[in-house]
Amino acid sequence: MAKTALILGGGFAGLEAAIHLRQAGLDVTLVSDRPFLFIYPTSIWVVTGERALDQVTLDLADAAQRHGFRFVEGAVESISAARRSAVVGGQELAADHLVVAMGGDRLKPKGNETTFTLGGAPENVQRLHDALEALLAKGSGRIAMGFGGNPKDTSTVRGGPVFEVMFNVDHLLRRRGLRQAFELTFFAPMPSPGERMGKRAVGAIQAMFDRLGIGRRFGKKIDRFEPGGVVFEDQSRLDADLVVFLPAGEGHPVVKGSDLPRNEAGFVQVDAGCAVPGFAGVWAIGDAAALQGPDWRAKQGHVAEVMARVVAANVAAEEAGRPERESYLPHLGITCLLDMGNGGAYIHRDDRKEQMVPLPVVGHWMKKAWGAYYKASKRRQVPRLPGM
Repeated sequence: MAKTALILGGGFAGLEAAIHLRQAGLDVTLVSDRPFLFIYPTSIWVVTGERALDQVTLDLADAAQRHGFRFVEGAVESISAARRSAVVGGQELAADHLVVAMGGDRLKPKGNETTFTLGGAPENVQRLHDALEALLAKGSGRIAMGFGGNPKDTSTVRGGPVFEVMFNVDHLLRRRGLRQAFELTFFAPMPSPGERMGKRAVGAIQAMFDRLGIGRRFGKKIDRFEPGGVVFEDQSRLDADLVVFLPAGEGHPVVKGSDLPRNEAGFVQVDAGCAVPGFAGVWAIGDAAALQGPDWRAKQGHVAEVMARVVAANVAAEEAGRPERESYLPHLGITCLLDMGNGGAYIHRDDRKEQMVPLPVVGHWMKKAWGAYYKASKRRQVPRLPGM
């Protein structure tokens, strides 16, 4: 009888784990609280109207049918690492291997409800699109965008999507002939936001801000948000008609309420092979896991998928009685194709090098091509490319 695996979470990490654990011969069940995977890297274009919400999703039931695993739609109510189980819709599901891939939550600074955001529920990007269009219809205004940090776990900072949306909104305004009527400002509590991508990338981004006339408010902690603006710790204020803010992450509430070992920010403690210490057959991957590594480490989709494949390999080795174990640490790095609306830049950083390659014009289309490839490859319509 085949061994069983229960995967909690239908994002990048969860889907990749389901695919590879099924390939390893396990009977796999994937649980997600929504019927689709939301492709966050391509959701930036929902904001500017280049993509509709349903164009940046992947149907999980369809993926399950194509790859031969079981899909259960429902919210995870509780987790027991001791029993390798979870309660979903009032029913306890258990397996030989439990994989926690539920992602995390977002910090909620005071007044956060007055802002618009890119993270969290997929509906957030549609709300932001609608608010942006309403402001643009007025013909002038002030737009402020920024992101925050979490000193308890620096890997949870997500500045890249906010940089991308700012550049794409600037491009949208220029296309519509409205740029001179709008004031754009980027804010962040760090003195040099984006530094984890490398010094060259940070310098290029700040030079782009200067070239495009985008204002900066860096190095001041955010005290609170209020209708119409951002208030910093020194009580100075950034006035704006539209505030976009992406908070840093923290552990999922269900994970925090479980018996899983966690770090100070609430993420599941794992070893280099993504196994949860003290609980045989329990694993955590993606944003749900506490990443080891250098200070610049970051929770990204490609890291989540690497962790998923590491778990599948280690589960297969364990079930076959083989001693070898794989580690995600050699693959840890920052990789992104930063979209700018009319071009882009390839950015990579690991322990050995920092790279930033400008990609005028073609970069924008390369990222759109990646979005199409991601959906098609997960639906088994095109071959999977190595490393992707």
